[in-house]
Amino acid sequence: MSARNRQLIETWYYRMWNQWDTSVFPEILTEDIQLRGSLGNVVEGHQGVSQYMDYIRAAFPDFHNAIEQIISEADQAFARLTYTGTHRGTIFGIEPTGRKVTYAGAAVFTFRNDRIAEVWVLGDIYNLLQQLRSE
Repeated sequence: MSARNRQLIETWYYRMWNQWDTSVFPEILTEDIQLRGSLGNVVEGHQGVSQYMDYIRAAFPDFHNAIEQIISEADQAFARLTYTGTHRGTIFGIEPTGRKVTYAGAAVFTFRNDRIAEVWVLGDIYNLLQQLRSE
């Protein structure tokens, strides 16, 4: 795997998502990045990604991504993840519960010109909803 691709993915999760650091956008993302988030949202460009991050942060201010595995070939990579957070804002029409959640996810990355050009994320939303709705 390209060391650069691994570095981009680690920066995407550890700095951008775990620290809510949008200053890394020009360094790691193409201007026209396309992101399909695990919640079904599709956004484009730095502004779209920033708005999606705000949406997630409003529901889970302590949202955290742990990379379990990265597999890479040519201009694409796959990452397997564990997501955690505390439900502090409304999501899926569910008011804040204060519950700590943990669910699995995976993402496919496409790279162009040493930057992330496309991300397709699949999270175990069924498991997440079960945790948010449990009594």
